[in-house]
Amino acid sequence: MTSKSRWLFVTVLVGVSFLGASVRAAAPTPMLIAYGGHNETMIPIWVGTEKGLFRKYGFDLRALQTRSGPIMMATLVSGGTPLVWSAPSSALSTTASGLKLGCFAVGNNRVPREVIARKGIESMEDLRGKTFGVQSIGGGFWISTMVVLDALGIDPDKYKFNMRVIGDTATVTQALITGNVDAMVVPYSYGDIAKRAGAKSLADAGKLNVTYQATVMCAQKDSSAISNDTMIALTKGIVEALAYILDPANKREVSEVLKKNLRLSKDEDVEASYRVSRLQMPNLDVAPNLEAWRTVKRLVAKVNPKVLDIDLEQVIVNGPAQYLETSGFMAEMRKRLPR
Repeated sequence: MTSKSRWLFVTVLVGVSFLGASVRAAAPTPMLIAYGGHNETMIPIWVGTEKGLFRKYGFDLRALQTRSGPIMMATLVSGGTPLVWSAPSSALSTTASGLKLGCFAVGNNRVPREVIARKGIESMEDLRGKTFGVQSIGGGFWISTMVVLDALGIDPDKYKFNMRVIGDTATVTQALITGNVDAMVVPYSYGDIAKRAGAKSLADAGKLNVTYQATVMCAQKDSSAISNDTMIALTKGIVEALAYILDPANKREVSEVLKKNLRLSKDEDVEASYRVSRLQMPNLDVAPNLEAWRTVKRLVAKVNPKVLDIDLEQVIVNGPAQYLETSGFMAEMRKRLPR
């Protein structure tokens, strides 16, 4: 090999080495997020991960299902995951226990749910002294139930409702169908399943003027894995996932994600689930809403008075959403929404 050939060979080899290093450096950072509620509130995470939308912004997000909000938070506290997709109620209860949390991107801000009662119960008055199925006391399923009852002007204590811990949304729905609980507050999709089995809808929360956010992305404030730039990148992924869900052109793909993750077998259930996924977040307003959190704080205080001492502005982190507004990112994303 001549000296010129050797020089060319070394130059190419060095170039390839730098290219390989660059590709490796650009690989998305693995990131785990825990969740408890297994229903349509998960769809921004499922779509974002399965369609590679978080990877666009540098993170390979993976979802870890836990059995309830308390177990999800225990996973965060133990260091098993740096992120949670949490109900605000779980975030506040955890904060009241002494952990400093920052919650920065919500996934829904509407309540497309119904109060469903088992066969034989015809009115809210018939529910006095009866049992509601929930996933855990203080978790997302529970707080959704409490928020809806509150919006209906119903005091669970005066009606002597019992809150029975059963399991996730599908499990509670089956419990109602078999008569193990008397009522539940669930998304339209699960309400339809129960109604086909003879249950009755007593109230439609989707028609009420309810200010509520069911899920939010949170991390420990002192986490070395979650910087401000990380929060901004993850918020971009959430926003892009929501825009993808709201685009009618993606209906088949979104429906497939729901069908797989919720293990739906009937086309009508997939259609209902897709409808809920779009109704629960008809816009891209991902910033935590202080008024919605005040409602949650008031209701959680009934079972955990310690939350009354929490300064909500120390938990809510609006910086990432505000940055995306001022940078023009949100304006570009909103252009994708159907007119």
